[in-house]
Amino acid sequence: MRRVCLTVPTNRECAATLAEVVAEAAYAAEHFDVEVYLLVLDSSSDFAAHARALSRADHVWHLDESAQRTFLQRVIRRAGVAGPDVVADLMLPQGLSYGACTNRAFLIAAALGCDSVHRRDSDSFFQTHDGEKVFPIHAELLSLGKPAHQAVTVENWLDPSLRDATVAMVGASFVGEMSVDLGEIRGHEAYFDLVSLWAADGTSEQEKRALVEESFTGADPFTGDWSALSVVDPMRVDMHNISFHGLHETIPLPPATDTIGSDYFLIHVADKARLPGVLHNRHIVNFHTLERKTDAGFLAYQMRFAKFILSMYYFHFIYQRMTNDDPAVIAALVRESARQDLEPNEARIDDMERAYRKLGGRFMGVADRIRDRRESLLIEARRDIDDYALLIGIWAPLVEAARITGIHHV
Repeated sequence: MRRVCLTVPTNRECAATLAEVVAEAAYAAEHFDVEVYLLVLDSSSDFAAHARALSRADHVWHLDESAQRTFLQRVIRRAGVAGPDVVADLMLPQGLSYGACTNRAFLIAAALGCDSVHRRDSDSFFQTHDGEKVFPIHAELLSLGKPAHQAVTVENWLDPSLRDATVAMVGASFVGEMSVDLGEIRGHEAYFDLVSLWAADGTSEQEKRALVEESFTGADPFTGDWSALSVVDPMRVDMHNISFHGLHETIPLPPATDTIGSDYFLIHVADKARLPGVLHNRHIVNFHTLERKTDAGFLAYQMRFAKFILSMYYFHFIYQRMTNDDPAVIAALVRESARQDLEPNEARIDDMERAYRKLGGRFMGVADRIRDRRESLLIEARRDIDDYALLIGIWAPLVEAARITGIHHV
């Protein structure tokens, strides 16, 4: 019986979400020939409440930061990589990092002997249809890790030449609130000015308008199962409704701190390397936590969005040149992207400040913060790329070390 890892990273109270994921794990074990290892990486102050929500599940690994750090130290030591303290900081940084927390899940899944990783987020729950929960893991386990010609889907859009390649990714999108917290300004004239800044250099005005219209908006509610075997368009899937087989052990995610979007890189690798995937419609329900609406939460989130815009200058360079999933080739591209002229990003951050000022109200405070942190934000965005190149270069020995490193319950 194969093992799969269903994981939820969290830094907030999310007992209700965890109860739903416990139900998803039970559903998978009942309907498929799998052993589901439920992994919760918990950096919140609500560990006890979360433990109660997880108490009914089988095969639970609920790890606080101390337990995660202990595991990482053992893996890093066993891997024998240079600069172990630097590596530890990239894997478990002080600041919030969506990529780093998912990388920890990848290594722990390897330690648990899991064939695949299925990620959910703490600010989501599942749709209900005809009185039943719509669990994404149903669509994931039908095809993930199988040769493409054995995938179980409604439609087949895959190039026949890829029929024997392994299905490396299965994913879907979301319904509910926008994935990026900009809904309140979507009708403002400056919304286009702000959101279009994440487009690649050279994008036409028409393409920018299409991108802005499509960005962060999700999909249609579930009315019945649909799926397609294909090389999946990255704009169609979201990282809180995703699963990987093999790919996550080949390439890590960028460990950038205090930015959104740093965890989407593998979706683009799957696309550019033409890895078979499945797109399905078991979308999760996204919601915005109350903390994000507070003054402090609002400012922190908008600054993460600002850093995302700056990071895309580097990621677009990589995506435009990436053609395979070879770690050495990708690491070279990452390093090359970091050597780009800073001038385009300097112009971008100035445009971003102006767009926030146009929005008025409390967005003026975001503009002020961007102005005050202008140089440090530009430096951090480039440093994040350098850090990523380093991590790609040592990922293989970290994964191999994780396979033979025990992980204990907390």
